[in-house]
Amino acid sequence: MTPSSMYLAEFVGTALLLLLGNGINMTLSLNKSYAKGGGWICTCLGWGMAVSMAAYLTGWISGAHLNPALSIAFAMTGRLDPALLPGYIIAQMLGGILGATLAYLVYKRQMDDEPDAGTKLGVFATGPAIDDKLWNVVTEVIGTAILVLGILAINQTQNGIGSGIGPFLVGMLIFLIGTATGGATGFAINPARDLGPRIAHAILPIKGKGGSNWGYAWVPVVGPIIGALIGAGIFDAFAAAL
Repeated sequence: MTPSSMYLAEFVGTALLLLLGNGINMTLSLNKSYAKGGGWICTCLGWGMAVSMAAYLTGWISGAHLNPALSIAFAMTGRLDPALLPGYIIAQMLGGILGATLAYLVYKRQMDDEPDAGTKLGVFATGPAIDDKLWNVVTEVIGTAILVLGILAINQTQNGIGSGIGPFLVGMLIFLIGTATGGATGFAINPARDLGPRIAHAILPIKGKGGSNWGYAWVPVVGPIIGALIGAGIFDAFAAAL
């Protein structure tokens, strides 16, 4: 595959992920949505299936990173050519902005009808249940480390997992991480999943919106990057010890 095709795949895949993922948030949270109040299990399962769908679409082209933290960790551990890293990250971030924008267009009328500015932001970007940034970072580090460990394990040939089932298992991994750790921070575990939609929230003409909570925006960027590096490092150390 050429670099341009890989960048396009990361852009399209991340856009699809955020269209579906933010769409799930809007479905379950906004006024005059049939599914309002569907609950956390629906949120986690929906996000997991969104990741699976995006991975099936793009995995054969770019590896379906769809996540700058994952790409950084893979570049640092020899799994991705470092020369491709800037293009991957740019494509993922732009895809995140586009996907969130498309989700907004789907739910434009419900967004207009929603009276709560916090909900209008929450369907785009993550936020902590308790605002303690040190521990919020710790949560994101742990969640993303589990994500990377799981992805590497699923793709380890010795496990005998066929490539066709891999994206589905990654989706189930997202569901597991969301149900286990997501109650604390909303489980960004992906800078493009949070920062892309947060930028979209800031620039879109959303009726009655408040601020985009930029004071928190660094947490779901820094935490996942650290966590991804730790997860890849643990996996490689474990594999080397065998």
